[in-house]
Amino acid sequence: MKDTFFRGRHWLATVSLGTALAVTGFLGLRAAVLEHENPPATVKTATRSETAAGRGYSAVVKRVIPAVVNISSSRVVKPETSMRGQQVPQGMDPFFRQFFGDDFQQRFAVPKERVEKALGSGVIVSPEGYVLTNNHVVDHATEVTVTLHDKREMKAKVIGTDARTDIAVLKLEGSNFPYLTLADSSKVEVGDIVLAIGDPFGVGQTVTGGIVSATGRSGLGIEDVEDFIQTDAPINPGNSGGALVDDEGHLIGINTAILSGNSGGNQGIGFAVPINMARHDMDQILAHGKVERGYLGIYPQNVTPAMAKAFNTSQVGGALVGDVTAGSPAAQGGIQKGDIITEVNGKPVADANELRLTIGGMSPNENVRLKVLRNGQTQQLSVRLGDFPSSEERASVSSDQKNSVLDGVTVENLTPDQAEQFKLSPQTKGVVVEEVSPSSRAAEAGLQPGDVIQEVNHHPVKNVSDFRQAVGNGGKETPVLLLVNREGNTLFLAV
Repeated sequence: MKDTFFRGRHWLATVSLGTALAVTGFLGLRAAVLEHENPPATVKTATRSETAAGRGYSAVVKRVIPAVVNISSSRVVKPETSMRGQQVPQGMDPFFRQFFGDDFQQRFAVPKERVEKALGSGVIVSPEGYVLTNNHVVDHATEVTVTLHDKREMKAKVIGTDARTDIAVLKLEGSNFPYLTLADSSKVEVGDIVLAIGDPFGVGQTVTGGIVSATGRSGLGIEDVEDFIQTDAPINPGNSGGALVDDEGHLIGINTAILSGNSGGNQGIGFAVPINMARHDMDQILAHGKVERGYLGIYPQNVTPAMAKAFNTSQVGGALVGDVTAGSPAAQGGIQKGDIITEVNGKPVADANELRLTIGGMSPNENVRLKVLRNGQTQQLSVRLGDFPSSEERASVSSDQKNSVLDGVTVENLTPDQAEQFKLSPQTKGVVVEEVSPSSRAAEAGLQPGDVIQEVNHHPVKNVSDFRQAVGNGGKETPVLLLVNREGNTLFLAV
């Protein structure tokens, strides 16, 4: 029994060994077949050639991108106020205050103020740390932080802004900053290759590419002064204030706006302020603290074929004078309604926008020679330009004037429309009070939004510049005597 048992096991082992050899042979044969059907992959790794690298713009981007910065700004926004200085919840008519009594503000929990933040981009244009960006990125900002390409964060000072072109100039403390070389944007042509660089949505620096689609774009209603470079390089939110560079990395424009249709996104139509215009603004701001523009005092219109026919002239180019402001340089120089201005200082005028740009690029008190067509006859006129009156100019007591008793007061130039609204004579000069902080000394003294300040300490105030100068002469403990015009009646307020 014992021998039979072991012989059986030996037979089983023999069968098992034979089966294993057969299976191994089959698997080996199958592997050989599979290896023949799917041979091992040979993967090659290529090194990018200099020729291939030369076809792209990586070298240009490496030079440009260190000078493009992210800008984060914050500003304090106060609740809406009625003309009597009372805080009103947004969307709530002051009329309803009578139904809720004196605890109106508490019932609706009107916040005294809130902080709004904005993101944008900027371009360093000098080793001293001057930065060009858009005005709307830093408009009324109480704090501006700039993040450099190497992740350093620095506080920036707003040196000056120009709301008409949407340009602002900032200053970083320090030296030896990376910066971009400026091109001559008047040489930019349709079809030129361009790169748009910025920090869209705050996700980090981004580069997009395209071509110049058009130059000299205007009449879009985006800004008061328009002479845009149009490009199909995508410009997204957050790219505002960023760089538009040519294929050599030279700065040709400051990215400003897009036409997005109903989608809110990029549609291949973006606009940049030409760097020549931005450079002019920067030079003016650094020299004068603001942008000074020549002022003619007319309402120019394009001369269409139909209009030329109505004026019985073959002149299609030029700018038709639709209106002349009383007392303006144009009025004093003899310009009349219906005149067609065809030349400025011997240079032909193509249309109304070119006339605006030409005059705006000149300095106040500059004499200009105008060639005009009047009733079919050509005349030569000489006009001494004035200083452009900016209804958008605003002034608040700035950070270096915080010791003034008028801290918390914001004013703007008085416009003819406001004078009529406040029942004032058209000859009234002064600055209109836009905001008064409820906790300020001025509010305690009775100063209200809508008041027109005509004098500060017996010194006449005609505009925002006069107000700044008068306010800067005092201190925190120095009383200020204001002559205020309120709905046509004058009164004195001591602050």
